[in-house]
Amino acid sequence: MPNISNRALHMPPSPVRKLVPFALKAKQKGIKVYHLNIGQPDIETPETALNALKNIDLKVLEYALSEGNIEYRKALTDYYHSLGFNDLTTDNFIVTNGGSEALNFAISTLCDDGDEVIIPEPYYANYNGFTSTFNVNVVAVPSTIDTGFALPPIEEFEKKITAKTRAIVICNPGNPTGYLYTREELQKLAEIALKYDIVVISDEVYREYVYDGKQQVSMLAFPELAENCIIIDSESKRYSMCGVRIGCMITRSKKIHDAAMLFAQARLSPVLLGQIAATAAHQNDGAYIRAVREEYTHRRNVLVDALNAIPGVICPKPKGAFYCVAELPVDDTEKFAQWLLEKYSNQNETIMVAPAGGFYSNPELGKKQVRIAYVLKQEDLIRSAAILKDALDQYKLEFSL
Repeated sequence: MPNISNRALHMPPSPVRKLVPFALKAKQKGIKVYHLNIGQPDIETPETALNALKNIDLKVLEYALSEGNIEYRKALTDYYHSLGFNDLTTDNFIVTNGGSEALNFAISTLCDDGDEVIIPEPYYANYNGFTSTFNVNVVAVPSTIDTGFALPPIEEFEKKITAKTRAIVICNPGNPTGYLYTREELQKLAEIALKYDIVVISDEVYREYVYDGKQQVSMLAFPELAENCIIIDSESKRYSMCGVRIGCMITRSKKIHDAAMLFAQARLSPVLLGQIAATAAHQNDGAYIRAVREEYTHRRNVLVDALNAIPGVICPKPKGAFYCVAELPVDDTEKFAQWLLEKYSNQNETIMVAPAGGFYSNPELGKKQVRIAYVLKQEDLIRSAAILKDALDQYKLEFSL
């Protein structure tokens, strides 16, 4: 038998997908599963994008440019100009196969084996996978549910900085918490990055979906970080186009850009058809985003209010994205989530949640928490909350909690 690499052996499983086999078995038994575990919106993709794919008139589906085709990079430039970043040109963008590849490019450009990135936790679980791939160590700074997962004190970041620190990674608004960083919090990160000459990697793929009249503040709003900032963006959640796998890496630093281009060339090119769809999606006048934002606001209110009405459940109201982290009155949400799929049903229905331990560097910190995605329609969210309430009652009886 061939040997498996240490890199593969230490690759962390996805907390979002690791329970999929149990969900499949539940469905085979005829049980309906409400998927609250994954950020796959049920919102329809813009017609402009769908029509662009239907009406492709190409004789050859050729390689795209390694940095992304000019038509799409022009669409991205126009989009960022609309956000007020008028200094950006098409040369500031590297188009990637989803935001995931953009993060891979950023980490591989900045880090060598054994280097470190600092991340406030809980954080998007795949950050563990991206860093593990390149033998980079995550140094976590915990945030807490009682503050709604606000940025930890900046002194805690400074304590973690060593000679091996290369970047601070944030997600704004955040996955899994939905927390939206304030300008004041981001200013502190900008100052510490400059003080220690490290890079802020800001994952901003949920930028459009912020609520209660708030506005997302991009790290691009700090021009002093021109050489110390990388933005990660994606069309997956903005236009409900997860399957097109189109994102981008943005930086004002020519040094970082040129180094990342070497990795872009090594993987040949981003998806051609995805760029065609994404270019067309950007032709929307903003009505699409406004309508989707209104829908997510309503879903958030329905779900979070229903969760907080369940005895023993604590769920801060997120200010952005379409996730929330809830603390449940159970001993172990990993065990509870599996029980929901293996042993429990209510009127032949159950729910699938993502145990939050996988969103922490120390899983114990998330042992009583779950991430829930409010990507289902209102009646499904109401039904899911009712199922959760009943399931918690049954779980307590079964295990004498």
